[in-house]
Amino acid sequence: MNRVLTFDVGGSHVSSAVCQSDGFRLGPVASAVYAKVASSQAFVELLYELGTEASGGAAKGMGATLAVPGPFDFKAGVSLMRHKLPYLYGVDLRESIAARFGCRRDEVRFLNDADAYLLGELGAGAGRGFDRVVGLTLGTGFGSAFAVHGRLVTEGPGVPKDGEIWNVPYGAGIAEDYVSSRAITGNYLRRTGKTCTVADLATVAPGDSAAQESFAEFGEHLGRVIGTVLPKFDAEVVVLGGGIARASGLFLEAARHGLNSDSPELRVSELKDCAALVGCGVDRFTRDTEMTAAAKAT
Repeated sequence: MNRVLTFDVGGSHVSSAVCQSDGFRLGPVASAVYAKVASSQAFVELLYELGTEASGGAAKGMGATLAVPGPFDFKAGVSLMRHKLPYLYGVDLRESIAARFGCRRDEVRFLNDADAYLLGELGAGAGRGFDRVVGLTLGTGFGSAFAVHGRLVTEGPGVPKDGEIWNVPYGAGIAEDYVSSRAITGNYLRRTGKTCTVADLATVAPGDSAAQESFAEFGEHLGRVIGTVLPKFDAEVVVLGGGIARASGLFLEAARHGLNSDSPELRVSELKDCAALVGCGVDRFTRDTEMTAAAKAT
């Protein structure tokens, strides 16, 4: 198969596109919020509607790869999330999706959203051409993924436990306390006594010095975390993605200032919101190629 339906399942919305094996090109992206979704059946139906739109009516019988946040049993296809999309907890999504899409169970696959993001940047974005790459997703949480020679790794020299950096001890708590959306809004609240979203702060920042300082403080901590946690991995480049990366102009200089002289290069995602969708395609086609090669060798 030279194309696959890909899905990026977020906390508030989901998007879908068809990814082609040739250059990992995406077709039109369809997306929707979960406003009226309150059950696993309604969630799967929304996936099918978006897949049908993205594929021009050809979703029936197509395989699908989904980028999903954790905790999630990726092999079984079962969500373990309670704080996000609680109606999916314990549901066999592989079976439900395969039944609705009319495809085999093994044609429905899942991978971590941070892993999908990094695979996308490795295949067709800011991580192309590098052997040792770290992907960091900046948003409500602090996601991370590590890759060596184009392959994801969750262990080895310099890789935090399970490849996760969010819970690494840092400052008076953990890294995510200082590098996340709540860190930026907390920085602003401390300075002004006002509560604002990160998106609103990014909008007003050009004329609001407190907003500028809040993003800069976030950037300083990001740079320090990278400089203290990642050196042993010896990454060549760190690719920044996630919603906060859209405002990189407000914190990237501060982040670079907090790095050591031998720290990796910082780059912002080239694929942006499409990175995880592309990454799902990269994962599918790479795995299929490896399986075909293994079958021929036996």
